[in-house]
Amino acid sequence: MDLSVVIPVFNESPNLEALHQEIHAALEPTGLDYEAVFVDDGSRDDSFAVLARLAKDDPRDVVVRLRKNFGQTAAMSAGFDHATGKIVVTMDGDLQNDPRDIPKLVAKLTEGYDIAAGWRHDRQDTWLTRKLPSKLANGLISKITGVKLHDYGCTLKAFKAEVIQNVRLYGELHRFIPAIASLMGVSIAEVKVNHRSRKAGKSKYGLGRTPRVLLDLITVKFLLSYATRPIQIFGLWGLAAFGAGFLLGLYYTCLKFFAGVPLWGKPGLFLAVLLLFIGVQLICIGLLGEMQVRTYYEAQAKPIYAVRQVINHPKGRQD
Repeated sequence: MDLSVVIPVFNESPNLEALHQEIHAALEPTGLDYEAVFVDDGSRDDSFAVLARLAKDDPRDVVVRLRKNFGQTAAMSAGFDHATGKIVVTMDGDLQNDPRDIPKLVAKLTEGYDIAAGWRHDRQDTWLTRKLPSKLANGLISKITGVKLHDYGCTLKAFKAEVIQNVRLYGELHRFIPAIASLMGVSIAEVKVNHRSRKAGKSKYGLGRTPRVLLDLITVKFLLSYATRPIQIFGLWGLAAFGAGFLLGLYYTCLKFFAGVPLWGKPGLFLAVLLLFIGVQLICIGLLGEMQVRTYYEAQAKPIYAVRQVINHPKGRQD
């Protein structure tokens, strides 16, 4: 299979028929051998019934029905697991992404890139509640992860299969896939894509998701910087806390023995003891993390690197 298009769906029955038609109208002229993988994420409307009917009439449609609403990240992960294409494209099921942009993303990958990320440069959403928060979030995510993109929130992206197969998604990390994949040293390109206003159905996004995005960003930053060396983050803070506690304790010891100052009831003394304990605990957490990381990689024989290409592969070796 040349191409798999993964579409998570949750309560989008009014849009599915038109989406189905647009996807096939956009891809049929390309001559690619493709499939459309629809993942019904526990929809409460008749989305699955519509998808089942469409798949019955068109074998290029694959429908994966989840038992309940697990969220977009889980739905996307299920789509990846069932996709068989050499290239995997993701898009929303609300018709705001334009399927006619898919060939542009695929063409960008043929230039040698591993990921082609859509950029909704003319986004058709409200400025105050959608566009402004998105702009601020994209700037923050780009700065913290070091992977600079204008539009992390755009679901329309294309990936080489060998890249996406090595990305494991949890929580709500789907919007951070390019940043997570950067651990493998991938090359990423942005492509300006069309964005349309929603015509039917109800948006599942809002400002209420901001705290979860921030928490996921902390997770991604940890994964990018310290996933294979947790002692360097926990140990660093542990040494800082222990050092501050030691110096504070030394100060009060000098006051006691050289100045004769009574220490009973001094809050700084309690703080010194607390910092010493916190420092030791953080260092121990870092050591435990190091043991878990090694157990994780060694038990699965999982390498801590990713190979792009091997020329003249040694005989007797298999990838």
